[in-house]
Amino acid sequence: MGLVPLLRRLPLGTGQRAVSVTMFAIEVEGLTKRYGNLLAVDHISFEVRAGEVFALLGPNGAGKTTTIRMLTGLARPTAGRARVLGLDLLTEAARIKKRIGVVPERSNLYDELSAFDNLIFAMQLYGVPRRERKRRAEELLEQFRLGDKRDVPFARLSRGMRRALTVAAALVHRPRLLFLDEPTVGLDVVSAHGLRALIGRLREEGVTIFLTTHYMEEAERLADRVALLVRGRIVAVDTVDGLKSRAQQGVTVEVHVQGGSGEEWLRFQGEDVEAALRVALAHAEAEGKRIVSVNTLRPTLEDAFIQLTGLSAEVMRAEKGKP
Repeated sequence: MGLVPLLRRLPLGTGQRAVSVTMFAIEVEGLTKRYGNLLAVDHISFEVRAGEVFALLGPNGAGKTTTIRMLTGLARPTAGRARVLGLDLLTEAARIKKRIGVVPERSNLYDELSAFDNLIFAMQLYGVPRRERKRRAEELLEQFRLGDKRDVPFARLSRGMRRALTVAAALVHRPRLLFLDEPTVGLDVVSAHGLRALIGRLREEGVTIFLTTHYMEEAERLADRVALLVRGRIVAVDTVDGLKSRAQQGVTVEVHVQGGSGEEWLRFQGEDVEAALRVALAHAEAEGKRIVSVNTLRPTLEDAFIQLTGLSAEVMRAEKGKP
């Protein structure tokens, strides 16, 4: 895979010069990171298209955070190359940092500052013109449903509100590319749902989103494409449906039968639907039962992950610091 030529120029945010970008927001080729004898990221290559939600899915310790740290200029690659928004990662990291938004797994905002003041401070760091800061901060607080928390110190906000404000702070300069590292870890169901809805709205606005997660349901709901990362290596990159199709071995039908001692649900496999149904019909006839309904079952993303990586689903469910 070669890095493609530049195609067009787009403004990337308030107060910033136009920057060359490609049809890809991110292009990665052979990116590698070593920490001593530990090979954290092992020669990975992939592309993220402009405007898509791209999920890096893998268990804790797979190298997801290290990958984000390299792509956002926080860690220097040991080998390989990458372009982010058309800029070279190795030689233009400072310019990249000004044009992207980053939401780390742990918030980088200040406990003692209010929600409003945290946003103002973030705008100062990103060089948002002074005349625009107050209006932009108030817009973001309303957008993230934090308007009534304007003057509340960050430390006193709920966990979901703190996460929302951290995302808002990453958007103060209107970046066209947003990095989200494990965005919903530690959130309650309602807060996680709200954050996922927000990610969907940002995508509709044309923001490219690169997120890491070990939640398969999250990747399946949010991502246009998913990369499976295991032990620092990318095993597969595809749409969710594409990954599922790779895991499909024949067809499974679920049959609801009645008769004899009662009713039950049974599953039968075959090379195709017709073959599976023949097996189901033969079984029902032999048992003197009647088929009430039939459902065709498709592989889940979990099925695809297990088959393509050789890991169990329990590995993905393990939280950091837990076996």
